[in-house]
Amino acid sequence: MELLRNLRLLIFTFILFLAFNNGTAADIKGLGVPYVQNYTKHVYQSGNQNWAVTKDENGIMYFGNSEGLLSFDGRYWQLNRMPNHLIVRSVAADGKGRVYAGGFGEFGYWAYNHKGRLAYHSLTRLLPAGFTLKDEIWKIYVDGDRVLFQSFASVFIYHKGKISVLEKGGPFFFLLKADSRFFIKSMGKGFYEIKSNKLVNIPNSELLDNTEVLCILPFQKGKYLIGTAKKGLFIYDGVSIKPWENHANGFLKTYHLNNGCVVMNRYFAFGTILNGIVILDQAGRIVQQINKSSGLQNNTVLSIYSDNEQNLWAGLDNGIDRIELNSPLYFYFDKKGDLGTVYSSIIHQSKIYLGTNQGLFYSDLQNHGSDSFQSFDFKLIPGSQGQVWDLSLIDGQLFCGHNDGTSLVIGNTLKKISSVSGGWIIRRLNSNPNLLIQGTYNGLAVYKKGPDGKWEFSHKVSGFSEPSNYVEQDAKGQIWVGHAYKGLYKLQLNSDYRKVVSFRYYGSNNGLPGSYHLNVFNLENRVVFSSDSGFYIYDDISNRFSKYNHLNRGLGSFAFSNKIIPAAARKYWFINHGKVALVSLTEPGQIKVDSSSFTILDGRMVQYYENISRINSSLYLISIDDGFAIYDGNSINVNAYNAKSLPRVLIRKFENITYGNKLISEAAGLDITEIPYNRNNVRISFALPYYRQAKIRYQYYLEGYSSQWSEWSSQAAKEFTNLGNGSYTFKVRAIINDRTISESASFQFIILPPWYLSKWAYFSYLLLHIALFLILRRMYFYNIKKHQERLRKKLQKEKEEQLRQEAIINEQKIVKLKNEQLQADLESKSRELTSSAMNIVYKNELLQKIRDEIYGLKDSSGRKLGADQLKRLDKVINEGLNDERDWNVFESSFNETHENFFRKLKSQYPELVPNDLKLCAYLRMNMSSKEIASLLNITLRGVEIRRYRLRKKLNLEHDKNLAEFFMQL
Repeated sequence: MELLRNLRLLIFTFILFLAFNNGTAADIKGLGVPYVQNYTKHVYQSGNQNWAVTKDENGIMYFGNSEGLLSFDGRYWQLNRMPNHLIVRSVAADGKGRVYAGGFGEFGYWAYNHKGRLAYHSLTRLLPAGFTLKDEIWKIYVDGDRVLFQSFASVFIYHKGKISVLEKGGPFFFLLKADSRFFIKSMGKGFYEIKSNKLVNIPNSELLDNTEVLCILPFQKGKYLIGTAKKGLFIYDGVSIKPWENHANGFLKTYHLNNGCVVMNRYFAFGTILNGIVILDQAGRIVQQINKSSGLQNNTVLSIYSDNEQNLWAGLDNGIDRIELNSPLYFYFDKKGDLGTVYSSIIHQSKIYLGTNQGLFYSDLQNHGSDSFQSFDFKLIPGSQGQVWDLSLIDGQLFCGHNDGTSLVIGNTLKKISSVSGGWIIRRLNSNPNLLIQGTYNGLAVYKKGPDGKWEFSHKVSGFSEPSNYVEQDAKGQIWVGHAYKGLYKLQLNSDYRKVVSFRYYGSNNGLPGSYHLNVFNLENRVVFSSDSGFYIYDDISNRFSKYNHLNRGLGSFAFSNKIIPAAARKYWFINHGKVALVSLTEPGQIKVDSSSFTILDGRMVQYYENISRINSSLYLISIDDGFAIYDGNSINVNAYNAKSLPRVLIRKFENITYGNKLISEAAGLDITEIPYNRNNVRISFALPYYRQAKIRYQYYLEGYSSQWSEWSSQAAKEFTNLGNGSYTFKVRAIINDRTISESASFQFIILPPWYLSKWAYFSYLLLHIALFLILRRMYFYNIKKHQERLRKKLQKEKEEQLRQEAIINEQKIVKLKNEQLQADLESKSRELTSSAMNIVYKNELLQKIRDEIYGLKDSSGRKLGADQLKRLDKVINEGLNDERDWNVFESSFNETHENFFRKLKSQYPELVPNDLKLCAYLRMNMSSKEIASLLNITLRGVEIRRYRLRKKLNLEHDKNLAEFFMQL
């Protein structure tokens, strides 16, 4: 039985593998639906209905909208209105710069003029004289150098500037093109081909009578596929028309086929009025069905178009949708909300299981062929109501971890094997492969394999009861448990795994950044720990955690992932809070991160409960909020363009933003644009016409302003302010998914010089310079004359000044001579004064000696002279000593030498008496006390007494020298 079950699993996996890998990798998959991007009318800001779709040579998409011609370049939408605001029913790009458009009573083309503005040119003026167009233009086709316009009444052929009208044969349904042939169905009977501008009836076309032919597509060599409104599909082989038996006929008849196109050169996509789009292969099998329940905005497909990037565009009755037919991701959405939020999903034994917050649902996988479209009919497994946390396939047995316990899933039934609440995660023990360990709400549970090979509950581990969101066993057999809010636990179990022998809690004290959002995973047989600060590893020796720097650096932003899920060999899914990346560790020392392929999934998974299960080596089932996605790793990566195959970046709007936003050009680069200097602030918008889901960033360089290319940025516009006058060349390029760089686009514009640097300004400057030259010349000669006059006056003045200076010098010499003479006279008088004073001193000293000698004289008898004699002699001597004439002579000489000395003394010190003045004069001459005593005819003691008294009268301090005082007076 086990062998049979494994064989069935192998066969089913092989069928799934074929479903995604049959033929070439560019096949359309039948499991799930491709990614559908919705453009609502609120996005493109125009009318609901979109009647036609085309793409020009630059990659710009054009839509015939109910409000006009709508264009989209991958970034910006723009609406251009037809005359009288007509509805645009048909559009066609000729690949040469023109987009033809038609509406009621009007047709023509749109093209950019020399100013870069998209302008409309009506062609109805070229209609034959007397012909009036009174109905809608429903179809437009470009055929070489001619263009065909079709209304219900007529077909108009525009060729070499003239319009001719096809011979009457109407009224018609629609003109249809297949390869280079044109077919048209008349209302009622008649099916025609246009040859040489004539209607040629196609024989044996009676099967198409009384029905609308709405599309004709190239089928196989020499054959065409004809789509009708209510009769299904037919094949025309050039001779006869026969019904084509296929799986979609009933669908197309019921839901009213409306249009069709060839996809990838081997599929046929048909839009319907009532139920979206169906895609068939050449064998007539339905490979894909896309409607409102699977992603379309509306089930009424008014127009359909397949571009060269394998995008299928649908113009709807309400909106525009783009379908990525060759996307590696296909989806299933629970639009009705019957399933709830999906937490886990898996494929097992021809069934797909979804574990949700409402229970476990399943759907049988049909096997109608490797390319057939798979529809789903999910049903709730009885008894599974409630929260399903985990679906794990181990040894061919499917475990369901549920809020109420754990069960084995067998087909569409559950076999409960454990009542332990909350089976979050289950892992095989590395130390004992016959045991499983499960993290639950309140600790750990262990399962063992029974004798029949079936897994069964063994026991609950005692000694630990914390909620266990994540469980991993390391190389030493220790169990690591991650708690969502309390950090990490390291457990050591006993030999039979029944009891926790020891456990230790780890948090911020052990090198971890905190206690919240710490999870544990096995990466390349090594236990790693995720956190909001990056990945950590544990060191047994130091018993601490440290950052896993090599891994963190290689992962970039995904270093902060909250979950790791094993993928293929040495490949892992990293989930960073809603963002997904597939990381390859296949090359030693290198970490390759692919996140751009999964941007569609951003925010679609249940945070902290993300689930991805592996189907085979390249297929993965990814749980999303309201369904699941299937990723095929073998799909051709259409994002892997080389630079030459990538579209060129389009430089779109060129605006002046100096005073508000003024549009200069809608398609910059057609002509060199000139901008006035006073409006030198501009904004340049650009876009890459690449429509698939990808990470697109831009880099620009303004030659003449920048010195190097800018940093890569997702911004698709750049403003430049206060540009100087001169010529500028703006260059821009794009990079897709940080891998492929497009060729750069460029355009040139000129900032005109300001008015004061214009040609007229330069001419005015020339005239001004000439006038200024003449004025300056006249002023020059005038200044020379004035200068010469000034020089003459200056010379005269200098001469006079020289004479005056000479006079002053002579006068100074005379004064100097006089001063020298006066000084000499003064010195002479001073010497005379000194000599006079000394003579008086010598005279007084001589008289004193004579007196002394007289008192010592004796007569012959040896007796002294008589008293009378001595008295007479003494009187004569005293008269000589006190002779006022000596003082008068001295005073006269002193006054001549020291002018105003006595007058100053008397004015400042009026209490001085004549003897004081004499003492002052002698002190002024710096005479000694002995000399003063001789002059005053007093003793030395008397001189000291007088000096003391004089000091008091002068109020001089004791240490003040009297001689110095009088010298300074």
